[in-house]
Amino acid sequence: MDETIRLVHGNGGRFSHELMEKYIMPHFKNEALAKLHDGARFEVPAGRMAFTTDSYVVTPQFFPGGNIGKLAVCGTVNDLAMNGAKPLYLSCGLILEEGLSVKTLDSVLATMADMAKEAGVSIVTGDTKVVEKGAVDGLYINTAGVGMIPEGINIDPERVKPGMKIIVSGSLGDHAIAVMGSRYELALPPTIKTDCAPLNHMVMAVLEAVGNKVAVMRDPTRGGLATTLYEIAGQANVGIRVDEHALPIHDEVQSVCSILGYDPLYLANEGKAVFVVEADVADTVLEILRANEYGREAACIGEVLSSNAGKVGLKTALGGVRLLDQLGEDQVPRIC
Repeated sequence: MDETIRLVHGNGGRFSHELMEKYIMPHFKNEALAKLHDGARFEVPAGRMAFTTDSYVVTPQFFPGGNIGKLAVCGTVNDLAMNGAKPLYLSCGLILEEGLSVKTLDSVLATMADMAKEAGVSIVTGDTKVVEKGAVDGLYINTAGVGMIPEGINIDPERVKPGMKIIVSGSLGDHAIAVMGSRYELALPPTIKTDCAPLNHMVMAVLEAVGNKVAVMRDPTRGGLATTLYEIAGQANVGIRVDEHALPIHDEVQSVCSILGYDPLYLANEGKAVFVVEADVADTVLEILRANEYGREAACIGEVLSSNAGKVGLKTALGGVRLLDQLGEDQVPRIC
């Protein structure tokens, strides 16, 4: 029978130390974490720092192409990257339900270690709590991260100006449909998988090439692309026009959305980035993105307008314009 998490694993005594030393530490070995102090101490370069945190409560914990551990690392790494920062260090807080399979926990931690290695970050501190059966849905994770912003990079919605181009790094809606399909055991095409990925190396390649000609970057997670663009338009006090025919949406995802009545523009993505850039570097940004495995389907989808401040319009295939608002009621239950 598989070993499971017990309440005594969270009491701070012998079993807590066993959980840390036997199951957690082997995945996250590094000098800062090895001290097992109340926090991590590390050197950082001089300059501006970015800091972010997020919590992950996805159900189920495993879905096509990933699991909650992959979400936790990639989500925090990508939040730092959207600030123009190079991610350096992460923390990991685990909330474990009594009865959770140790095999499940080990698989999640192994994925976190793999993603941290790919992103080039270290998990240097953390915390573990064990709660009674039924208090959480198996496993929740909180991650926080710090990174350094290179000199000359200033990512700020206030820098968005009319004439700038809007680029998305790839297809929309894959993650939400993959998670929903797993949750409800739908017979979906095997090609529908989460897009979850660490984007920091791809983003840094763009910033190194065009620098401050990137005004703002965002990852269209909860609320999807439409909500992300709506927020940018409001913060920058500009209008935004998006061309429907330019949107990269896989046929399989579009078909599922059409059958179930979902709008892919409001579905969450976990491995995509939106760039608002000066028009003269749009082609360069597209070239860099498409050369990366996570940006091969990058597309220029629209532009920033001087009119209709705070509004986002979708130019449809029929030639009309549909206004895009922020997400109201959830299309699908929480997926990140």
